[in-house]
Amino acid sequence: MTPTRSRTLAWDATTAIEALAAADTALWIWTPSEDTLRFTGATRPLGLGPLAPECSGAAFVAITLPQDRSLAESILTPREEGSEIAVRLRMRGSETCLWRGVWLEDGLRAAGMVALETKFGGAEKDALTGLLDRRAFLARASDILAVPGDYDVVVADVDRLRRLNEALGHERTDLVLSALGSRLAAAFSDDAAPARVGEDEFAVILQRGITHSSDRVRDALEQPLRVAGFDIYPTVSIGSVACEGGADAPDPAELLRRVELAVGQAKGAGRGGAAAYGRALESDSLSRLALEADLRNAFVRGEIEPFFQPIVNLNTGAVAGFEALARWRHPKRGLVPPDEFLGLTDEMGLMNDLGLMMMTQSARQLAEWLQRHPLAGKLFCSVNLSVGEIERPNLVEDVQRVIQETGLPKGALKLEVTEGDIMRDTARAAVILQQLKDVGASLALDDFGTGFSSLSYLARLPFDTLKIDRYFVLTMDKDEGSAKIVKSVVNLGRDLNLEVVAEGVENAGLAKLLLDASCHYGQGFGYAPALPAQEAEVYLNESLSDGSAPLKQRSA
Repeated sequence: MTPTRSRTLAWDATTAIEALAAADTALWIWTPSEDTLRFTGATRPLGLGPLAPECSGAAFVAITLPQDRSLAESILTPREEGSEIAVRLRMRGSETCLWRGVWLEDGLRAAGMVALETKFGGAEKDALTGLLDRRAFLARASDILAVPGDYDVVVADVDRLRRLNEALGHERTDLVLSALGSRLAAAFSDDAAPARVGEDEFAVILQRGITHSSDRVRDALEQPLRVAGFDIYPTVSIGSVACEGGADAPDPAELLRRVELAVGQAKGAGRGGAAAYGRALESDSLSRLALEADLRNAFVRGEIEPFFQPIVNLNTGAVAGFEALARWRHPKRGLVPPDEFLGLTDEMGLMNDLGLMMMTQSARQLAEWLQRHPLAGKLFCSVNLSVGEIERPNLVEDVQRVIQETGLPKGALKLEVTEGDIMRDTARAAVILQQLKDVGASLALDDFGTGFSSLSYLARLPFDTLKIDRYFVLTMDKDEGSAKIVKSVVNLGRDLNLEVVAEGVENAGLAKLLLDASCHYGQGFGYAPALPAQEAEVYLNESLSDGSAPLKQRSA
């Protein structure tokens, strides 16, 4: 008699795809060398329908919300084998999705799963307290800081936790932490993203108000509680850091690092202490040496890169060019704010190296865009010459070499200099500026109107462009004096056959005032902040597709 075979359930490809679809989940595989992102599963509910079954990296970035495009780019950035991906991303026409994955095969490709955030449930909740965990807090803080305003990030460290463990045991100490988490959740709404960011650390992010944020946290946590027959009187050491939200908001991981420095300062003052972050906390010599070493290595490892802020033709609405601005992608701290590394770069004598690097990378990127987007017309890229760089040896030779190597058309690479650089030795500056024009660069005078002697020399210097300082533009709708200065500079530029760029265009109202004044170009957060190269190209694509660059109606 033939033995009866036990029945088994075979999970073939069709079954797997059906299961993914039923769960509103999809699998993804990203292969950078092929520029191909492939999907299997429920792509439509996730907002990925237009991309399925495969798409390019740029197409993927394009359908995320603009403020999340840097996060989308982080998914695509190659990393070492075994590196994990965990990103909270908002797609057009869909709810927030969580992307999880890992880099495989020596970093040649990445694969993972994407699902609606609601499907993950409490996956990013701290198991003990029910609050957000550290990773989720950073994601929520990023969302909150996208909205302009003044904020405080506050971290409270429970004092003497080790002693509590010794006296009560781990299980009872966990009850104390759980109770403190409940109190924090009761005292603050979800808008403050209450979280447990360490074994004994709780955090919130709040809009600054009349009541001090640190006091609110202390009031919530320093209340007596009774656990297993013991009366506990918890105290916390509190650190805080103030920041501004909006397009230039600091990286949340960097903010958390700063506030934890403040916590350390508070704990040094004894139980129940408090401290606010200040630059003095960064003055420790070992920290400075480490930062200097990191900065030197950043030049070698290519961590410093140009971000590109669009410059828009006010008459046609089309993107006319970009200004390249230096950004540092630190491997641990994320994006380091420019005000934290540019000063140190200058002190270390690396500004000339930074200037040459920015000019070279920006020119190469512009050459690629001009090749890929012939409809973009006479696209240009502006690069700032640092203070004193106009006087460095071999500047003209370097500019000539970069233009020849990239094949840029004449004038496409625009060099911006400040009035201070010109005024130190006007005669010598005039010679160098003319040499730069002769090798194919165009020239812009930056922050025009903030100095004293520009008018007496302007007609003699070979500039192509004037840039109006952003202060006058930002205040021209409220201050009659600023409005007159802007109009005067525009008229002066017209009389001298110079193009005029207005910085600080924050909204459609300012753009309209500038257009009425016959200003040529506008630049500012009303169009876009400085964007990574991939996002800048997406922005350029959208401008070419729509016929004009998107402009915010209200000030951000």
